[in-house]
Amino acid sequence: MNIYKRYERISVILKILSENPNTLFNLNYFMDLFKTAKSTASEDIEILKSTLKKFGFGEIKTVAGAGGGIKYIPINSIDSYHEFMIDICKKLEDPKRIIPGGFLYTADIIYSPSAANKIGEILSHPFQEKEVDAVVTVETKGIPIALMCARSLNVPLVIIRQDNRVTEGSSVSINYVSGSKMQIRAMSLSRRSLERNSKVVLIDDFMKAGGTIKGMMELMNEFDAEVLGAGVMIATKEPEVKVVKNYFSLFTLVEMDEEKNLIEMEISDWLK
Repeated sequence: MNIYKRYERISVILKILSENPNTLFNLNYFMDLFKTAKSTASEDIEILKSTLKKFGFGEIKTVAGAGGGIKYIPINSIDSYHEFMIDICKKLEDPKRIIPGGFLYTADIIYSPSAANKIGEILSHPFQEKEVDAVVTVETKGIPIALMCARSLNVPLVIIRQDNRVTEGSSVSINYVSGSKMQIRAMSLSRRSLERNSKVVLIDDFMKAGGTIKGMMELMNEFDAEVLGAGVMIATKEPEVKVVKNYFSLFTLVEMDEEKNLIEMEISDWLK
């Protein structure tokens, strides 16, 4: 029978928990894995819990009761993401990101696995203590950060399409008004994608007036889903009055002037 040293056991526990955030593991799982007593497994977890908390690398929570155990929460303090947020903010202010027509290039950040993972974790933070059934996003650019948010919450990702897909079966479709350009657009979601009465979090990469988020909320009504809140990576400062209220952003685009070759970005107040 293999006898594992404490540093080996703790390393494996960390690996398992970090790859399965918000997943409940019974203490017996680790006792059987390492062939150790309950007291030894408890000590290992307490050491790991203390270390993670000390360095701000997340939190191990204990759930009491017969069906209880432990689970790993990837984020326990926004402060640990402070330097990351400053770095991303500086990158977003690079004038080279201005695309003719008044658009902002963000694909390199959103499609970076490490950046998307951290952005998704931060977006998940307000919902870590809530019972979430799914994270919902609309195709296409917001998918990576929404996926990482879903991973952090350990729930499925549901993707709203801009057109019907035959391969997804019957769908529910609605028309909505784009908040910024006042254009009528369509979005649809397969009936099989989301259980009725689900509790959902809406995630998107960019918001100007909030028309897309509002459309997503209206589509969720068709599934009798409860929207716990909405998070976006970037929201523009103008228009100041959005068509949705229950949302938060990581960054605020204060100004983007193509002629002046200027971008001014701020970290949103709740993260400062």
